[in-house]
Amino acid sequence: MSGLAIAMKEQGAHVTGSDKGFYPPVSTALKKAGIAFYPGWHQNKMIESGIPDLVVVGNVASSENPEWQYVQKHNLSYTSYPGLIQKYFVKKNSIVCAGTYGKTTSTALLTWILVQAGWNPSYMFGGIYADVEHCVETHCNLSLQPSARITNSDWSIVEGDEYKTARWDNRPKFAHYSPTHVLLTSVVWDHADVYPTPETYEKAYEKLAKSVPKSGVLVACEDDPNVANIVTLSHCHIVRYGQSIKADYMYHDVRETKNGVEFSITMKQCNNVAIAIKSPMLGQFSATNITGCFALAHQIGIPEEKIVQAIKNFPGVKRRLECRLRGEIDIYDDIAHSPTKAQAVLKSLKALYSGLVIAIFEPNTGNREHMAIVGYDHTFKSADMVIIPHLTKVKKNPFGPQPMEGEELAAAIAKTHTNVQYIDNDEQVIQTILQTAKPGDTVIFLGSHGFRGMIETAINRVRKVNST
Repeated sequence: MSGLAIAMKEQGAHVTGSDKGFYPPVSTALKKAGIAFYPGWHQNKMIESGIPDLVVVGNVASSENPEWQYVQKHNLSYTSYPGLIQKYFVKKNSIVCAGTYGKTTSTALLTWILVQAGWNPSYMFGGIYADVEHCVETHCNLSLQPSARITNSDWSIVEGDEYKTARWDNRPKFAHYSPTHVLLTSVVWDHADVYPTPETYEKAYEKLAKSVPKSGVLVACEDDPNVANIVTLSHCHIVRYGQSIKADYMYHDVRETKNGVEFSITMKQCNNVAIAIKSPMLGQFSATNITGCFALAHQIGIPEEKIVQAIKNFPGVKRRLECRLRGEIDIYDDIAHSPTKAQAVLKSLKALYSGLVIAIFEPNTGNREHMAIVGYDHTFKSADMVIIPHLTKVKKNPFGPQPMEGEELAAAIAKTHTNVQYIDNDEQVIQTILQTAKPGDTVIFLGSHGFRGMIETAINRVRKVNST
């Protein structure tokens, strides 16, 4: 939502906003853009600058939300987050990056590639580039905004989120984006609060695959069995990528270090020519995401050498295996809020570190549903210690099953892991990290919430210990 706010302000609109709370990097980006925002929901603040011409309503707006009530009472014009994107961002050539995981980084990387190639796309993704100064150093020929921009180009790139559109519209967000090109990274059951079964989850992606016109292109990860099955329902041109020998773009010879990943991509359509790739992003899964982006960019006509150079210069996205502290003890931050995402991130870290991997984990709302418990089996096998902190308060259905709290989640993980702790006190979480971590170890915070400043506190405490 913050990216949309900045993009609309750039178009000349006066923009204000509210939310439960604001934290870096979002709060930092909004302040830099000169956008007024406030915590909580207050009718008087919403109309302080005049009656809004348009109110963009997020999923957090419950029926009791006073600002939402004001909108309805006074018949103000309103739309959803995807509705705004549909009206202002989506262009004639509409690229949608979708999947359970990898979609934010893939959208950001594809945007970066097209920008570097001079295509000047409109774009939106749910993150912020990791290093704005890096954008300047690489002489990017478009002043990149944190995560969204509207241009006059015929091309757009949008992150296709599968979560519901709004409280009045249960369709996935990507149902609004009219894709001519789709990059489908993965389909692994998630968001149990919206999709109660794997079948209902997969059905949403089946509709997406069928929505691409015959003249369009669907770039699909061949290594994901659900993706491989779903894309057969599409009537458009299918391009496959992955490690499989069936892939049109096959990546191989992956070399991982703490400074990034290197590998090769063999292109079947180009007489099996192999292209060398080097990226500062971390993890085996980064090779998968990069290959998908390479394939789509190559399919729409961007020269190979421009794609390779853009990948090499790509700064990454904040909170995607982002190293926040490098030293005797390294500290990482990742938005991995589901078992599948956490497992992939931890596997990559375990391959890079010989010491302990200490994970602090908080799931999203859907993965606190009891039906999601089975997904936690063996998820944290690459972590030597798992800490469940006090979990953020979420909306509860008074007539249905209640979401798992910290103790119950820890017990679910402990069924297949021998070192899991539920620590209700934030300061005690920090103390446990400091008492456990030794030189050569790494700490990773996994979850979509802000951890109430614990990451920054841990960084400062570790720095203090190192300095003494």
